[in-house]
Amino acid sequence: GNPERPEVYYQLEEVIKGMAEASRALEAPVISGNVSLYNETHGTAIYPTPVIGSLGLLEDVEAHVNIGFNEDGDVVVLLGANAVEGTPQSLAGSEYLEVVHGLVAGQPSIDLDCEVRLQRACRALIRKGVIISAHDCSDGGLAVAIAESCIAGNIGFQGDSEIDGRWDAALFGEAQSRIVVSLDKDKLPMFEAICSEEGVDWCNIGLTGGDVIKWNEHLNIKLSTVEDAWRGGIERALAQPFDADVDTKST
Repeated sequence: GNPERPEVYYQLEEVIKGMAEASRALEAPVISGNVSLYNETHGTAIYPTPVIGSLGLLEDVEAHVNIGFNEDGDVVVLLGANAVEGTPQSLAGSEYLEVVHGLVAGQPSIDLDCEVRLQRACRALIRKGVIISAHDCSDGGLAVAIAESCIAGNIGFQGDSEIDGRWDAALFGEAQSRIVVSLDKDKLPMFEAICSEEGVDWCNIGLTGGDVIKWNEHLNIKLSTVEDAWRGGIERALAQPFDADVDTKST
């Protein structure tokens, strides 16, 4: 927004401090950047959310995974959590809270020490050929991460883990430092050993397979329906009547 406004200046200052702290913790310097200020509509600023481009060096091109589930019967694990929990705090700043409830509220938080351990463990699991896929939980939370892994691999998911607390917060909350991974069940002992060595929690949440995305009584939807919504969302949004009050640059 407009940095001449004290609250926007404060946001900008705190964002830079947070980025610097994360850069040091992750040993990932931000070497260049750009900023577009004064993005406001009728005096309301866009969200104070920076976008950072990054580049990684992969020494061995074979030592990589993508986000897609691979085949039926693989174990799906939530890396970075010892249970599937649904707390009100996890809904802070989430897409679910805004889209479903029309609220932009809460204070998202991150434990950088936990994040460093998580990323280090995930890289080790990939490098040693333990996991088949990996997808971070970000926009939309756990349910969206699983759905995108299902779509990418054209394979369904059967969740059987119990949920502690609110199911909507558990599935759509955006708590940080969590990665959905899949692996052959025979690799679980090696998986557990690496996680223990790095001090990273994990919990088994289900299996790949079928043509639906199902999680106990909370979720049961055909993969084809999910994929249609995922692939056709932009076209449907653009088909809506245009609102002249919307600043397209800001949105």
